[in-house]
Amino acid sequence: MPLSLEKLSQSSAVLQQRNATWQDYTQVRDRTDWNKIAFHQGWLWVDMGKEGPNHAAFSDLLTAIFFIWAFLHPDERLQSYGRCLIEQPDTQACAPDLVLYRGDNIPKWQSGEPRRIDLSRHHRPDLVGEIADTTLSLDLDEQKRLYASLGIAEYWVIDIKGMRLFAFGLTALGIYETIQVSQVLTDLPIALIEQTIERLGTETNTAAANWLMQQLRG
Repeated sequence: MPLSLEKLSQSSAVLQQRNATWQDYTQVRDRTDWNKIAFHQGWLWVDMGKEGPNHAAFSDLLTAIFFIWAFLHPDERLQSYGRCLIEQPDTQACAPDLVLYRGDNIPKWQSGEPRRIDLSRHHRPDLVGEIADTTLSLDLDEQKRLYASLGIAEYWVIDIKGMRLFAFGLTALGIYETIQVSQVLTDLPIALIEQTIERLGTETNTAAANWLMQQLRG
């Protein structure tokens, strides 16, 4: 069934289609004001809604955790590209809430290029994550399969309502398994990140980040 861009642009509802083509994806990508988008093996998912305060607060906290780890490991090179569109042309596309590169050969946008990361020219991120407010089942299913197929080493799902962090590492078989310690942010316990997230129930995200800094420095 052809996509109706007129209907989509007039609705704040989520679009999900199972028999979409890459052309369907690029049509939506280029002609609608989407907030989140993903494409994988005929599955097209588009969220036209705007980011809410809860989602933004959690997303900023996780980005702050990346910066705290980088501050404590000054010899490491990290680059955060949260919410940036990533494409493996003709096959996959995603715009994760969290995108982290570590090491050398970090993608650098050049003037005149499309405003996205092209995996046919740049290497894949080392870690991606999703902030799950209303999308937990999708982030633990379709999105998880998408990121595994792209070969991304580590995947985090932050459950806002449950104040939980699901962390997965990619195995040699190309599937995700639960991890207790981050493989990308070396030696950072997942339980400690989860404790930091839980503090958002009573504190600001900057206070929670400061608490984490004290734990790591102490």
